[in-house]
Amino acid sequence: MIATSISGKRISGSGHVRPVRWPLPGAGAACDSSLISNTPKTGGRVSRGTVRWALGAGLAALALTASACGGDEGATVQGVKLIEKGALTSCTHLPYPPFQSEDKKSGKVVGFDVDIIDLVAKKLGVTQKVVDTPFETMKTGAALNAGKCDIQMGGMTIKPDRVKFMDVSDPYFDATQSLMAKKGGGVASLDDVKAKKLKLGSQAGTTGEDYVKGKGFDPRSFDNSNAELNGLRTGQVDVIVQDDPVVKGWLKDPANSAYEIVANLNTGEQYGMWMRKGHNPELVKLTDQVIAQAKSDGTYKKIYEKWIGPMPAGAGGGS
Repeated sequence: MIATSISGKRISGSGHVRPVRWPLPGAGAACDSSLISNTPKTGGRVSRGTVRWALGAGLAALALTASACGGDEGATVQGVKLIEKGALTSCTHLPYPPFQSEDKKSGKVVGFDVDIIDLVAKKLGVTQKVVDTPFETMKTGAALNAGKCDIQMGGMTIKPDRVKFMDVSDPYFDATQSLMAKKGGGVASLDDVKAKKLKLGSQAGTTGEDYVKGKGFDPRSFDNSNAELNGLRTGQVDVIVQDDPVVKGWLKDPANSAYEIVANLNTGEQYGMWMRKGHNPELVKLTDQVIAQAKSDGTYKKIYEKWIGPMPAGAGGGS
């Protein structure tokens, strides 16, 4: 668990915190008990004062290690196991607007997924804490297994290979992929990209990247969505593939007025919230209940229209 004392300043009024960056610098070393040694190594006798100093320093080191490596600060609320008392800790990979990104003014993490997880946290009577996590450790379940968070968001598509080693909620979002390129470029499909020998870009580790690779492309892979967009704007690539809501969010920015969606790729994807396999069945159950209630009482529609736009009929991950 990442202790509150090193996770950043809590934002009043929202319960969110400025995102924790994981892994923390030096965290691995801090968790190695063989490195916790403050007793001076001398050949002779050690004074009583030195012993007292060493004992105090050693206890302080152990306390810091406990907070960095997990400690015993967890809690169980309504049968749900939490790694930190008073908080529902969520992992995501920033930035990924409109699902989650860091607000430049407040430093808070905001977005569609954040609002959905906030509903779960509210049901538990706790606040949400967001941990910015490498996507590679999210899609493999490594972050969950390491106890870095209780639940993962991040627009992660429900895939059979992921379900094998992580528990997943009911679908909360229906997603398609879009191709984005300059206006007037004469591109209307992946076939056009191939015929014109255009450079295609994608975000590393995403289903969009997997999809175009399956169609015979070898896209240039970017670390995150912002880097992918920058690759298009700077001419490193001619066309990019990305989740449709993300592209629509980009196109709301006047800085991207020269670009457009040139094609939609209906891949039949759905997003889910992810939890450690077999570890927290009550959290899976509660998350499903919250998603279902939000869809039935209109809360989901409000969140959708707040972050994405008008909600089409039948949208919402199988609702």
